[in-house]
Amino acid sequence: MTQHGPVCVGIDPHPALLAQWGLADDVDGLRRFSLGVVEALGGRVAALKPQSAFFERHGSRGIAVLEEVLAAARDAGTLSVLDVKRGDIGSTMAGYADAYLRDGAPLAADAVTLSPYLGFESLRPALDAAGAGGRGVFVLALTSNPEGAQVQHAFGVEGSVAGQMVAGARAENAADDGAPLGSVGLVVGATVGAAVRDLNLDLAAVHGPLLAPGVGAQGAGAAELAEVFGEARSQVLASTSRGVLRGGPDAAALRGALAQAVDQARAALAG
Repeated sequence: MTQHGPVCVGIDPHPALLAQWGLADDVDGLRRFSLGVVEALGGRVAALKPQSAFFERHGSRGIAVLEEVLAAARDAGTLSVLDVKRGDIGSTMAGYADAYLRDGAPLAADAVTLSPYLGFESLRPALDAAGAGGRGVFVLALTSNPEGAQVQHAFGVEGSVAGQMVAGARAENAADDGAPLGSVGLVVGATVGAAVRDLNLDLAAVHGPLLAPGVGAQGAGAAELAEVFGEARSQVLASTSRGVLRGGPDAAALRGALAQAVDQARAALAG
């Protein structure tokens, strides 16, 4: 983030963007779009975040393209965050960990998103695999969709559900002695408003990265980020997709849109 700025660009090849780029909604269009983003932005951005669903919808050939994209990002020296939001129990969760967090796995990424709503500890295989392999995870804590509050804001005997996710990440990262940030991050929407304060969440104490959709052109500026993240702003990796991807297919236009997003995020996070 220090070198390229606190921005992660999503690779979201949904049909409308493919059409905007003049590409067909098929595997060839998917490949040209996704690898075009990597070619234009690889080595120039803190991280790239492919959204697995848009590859999965094309079946096995789409997954093969996702493998190419992850390999291309790796070759460009750019970190990848695979947005898969996986969450399960026991051997099934171990299977997901093996698929996405094992060295040499075809779909190995530098980090993945995880859904903890079968219980934070259900993520154990992925947490352990990430820590052992020098990779990372981003656990959903406070998402920006309105429906998220139904679960994430709920209270039980151990406090709010979101608070338990924050506490879980904090405990995991406490073992990463000497690391600038731990391997367990959280997904916290930049547009959740007063939720962090209302739920009494200490995001700075997590000692991990905070993946934040909604920064800059998507609606959240300096005032909103101060309200949501407070002293944790230095941990924020702002996530944007369409705001940058709409600049394509021209590589120079994509890079210009990225530069604008980085400027907006830096200004918003500077406080």
